[in-house]
Amino acid sequence: MTDTIILHRPDDLHLHLRDGAILSAVAGQSADFARAIIMPNLVPPVTKADAIAAYRARIEAACPAGMAFEPLMTLYLTDDTTPEDIDAIEGVAVAAKLYPAHATTNSASGVNDIEGLTPVLERMAERGILLLVHGEVTDHSVDIFDREAVFLERVLDPMRRRVPGLKVVLEHISSAVGVDYVKSAEAGLAGTITAHHLVIDRNDLLVGGIRPYNYCLPIVKRARDRVALVEAATGGDTRFFFGSDSAPHTDPKKLGPCGAAGCFTAPVSLPILAHVFEEADRLDTLDPFLSRNGARFYGLPEAETTITLERCAPYALDPIETPEGPIAVFDPGFALTWRLAPGA
Repeated sequence: MTDTIILHRPDDLHLHLRDGAILSAVAGQSADFARAIIMPNLVPPVTKADAIAAYRARIEAACPAGMAFEPLMTLYLTDDTTPEDIDAIEGVAVAAKLYPAHATTNSASGVNDIEGLTPVLERMAERGILLLVHGEVTDHSVDIFDREAVFLERVLDPMRRRVPGLKVVLEHISSAVGVDYVKSAEAGLAGTITAHHLVIDRNDLLVGGIRPYNYCLPIVKRARDRVALVEAATGGDTRFFFGSDSAPHTDPKKLGPCGAAGCFTAPVSLPILAHVFEEADRLDTLDPFLSRNGARFYGLPEAETTITLERCAPYALDPIETPEGPIAVFDPGFALTWRLAPGA
């Protein structure tokens, strides 16, 4: 049994930092990561190059002094996005995010006519701008536990056939169907996996009472889906890499009559992943999953510096206090026994 894990400084390739007081409260919680792909679903959403640059400046200002962290920015796609908007973000953003309208938090301005977005996607393929996809349909007749699978069949597969040169990341995969779909692709498709989808399933959300802190979108699914995700994350397949989808919400929003979707995992992602990979006896694949697979898919240089995780006495983290209320840190259902080594 090892008591230390040395990793190239990892990337979080799907992170929500919000804005304003929440941004100020949570930015420092990602200090263990070298870079992060920043989600653009603010209010109003980040739909133009100048808004991207302004948001990046606010993130950099919110990071604690001395924090070496690079925010990698994204454009929020809408029905009104044009190919010229894609031209304008070259050198400003590395990707554009597709939210089907009303699929998740702050997605009301998302895309209704995905097929109509084809000229924009073609320009992205020409420019080497990645498409990041929230892969769920929003048809009310589709069961919430099936929305990812239906999206792959009805939307993503036809889209990729229309624009074969487009590089796509299916974000926060939540089902065995999603895993299989990524594995079926020969090139141009990869998938991110969160820490929380690796450790909870719908029993942890619903059995014995509703647990709002475990509510996220895509919603956690069956135990066999969680097992498939663990196998994909730990199995060494380079098409899978880490994206936390850490999504901070204050208690008033999480615990209200219509609770917000999202798990705030930024402070505990690395300890959770160390636990999962150790349980699977695959600590050898943790570094690629965190630090290499995603960088290669995005065409980014791999980190040269390292961090060290060390085994420790069990602990839990207190909520993050903000002027708008506390933000609860995700509880994986087991005691955390890994932490960043002092000075690492």
